[in-house]
Amino acid sequence: MSRTILVPIDVSESDLAQRVISHVELQASQDDASVHFLTVVPTFPYYASLGMAQSTQVPSLDELQQEALSKLHEIVTRFNLPEDRKQTHIAEGSPKDKILDLAKTLSADLIILASHRPDMSTWLLGSNAAAVVRHAECSVLVVR
Repeated sequence: MSRTILVPIDVSESDLAQRVISHVELQASQDDASVHFLTVVPTFPYYASLGMAQSTQVPSLDELQQEALSKLHEIVTRFNLPEDRKQTHIAEGSPKDKILDLAKTLSADLIILASHRPDMSTWLLGSNAAAVVRHAECSVLVVR
């Protein structure tokens, strides 16, 4: 049996990525699963919703994508998985939407993601992990 696992990675939060490594390795080894790592570069409207509406505060999209992809590749090397079962993806937009879109496209069997402990901003704005759990069509493992 072969499964597909999606692992969204926030490249700006390497400690969160570290938390999922053992979970991903365990789940992937059980069924020789293919593991798809995704990082999402938020677009300008996302930055504006965070109060960063000044365009001088936001680097160019190409720069953001190159940096994010480089960091993603660096993080993925920490996972003890066969190279032929690892794939990386980059998307731009809303993280929760892109995670859900790729999970659907891949027909993912499992999404494994790390999440912060809730704080006041999470209660008011919602979190990507909560949205993924609510709307995913497959199982979701949230690691804290």
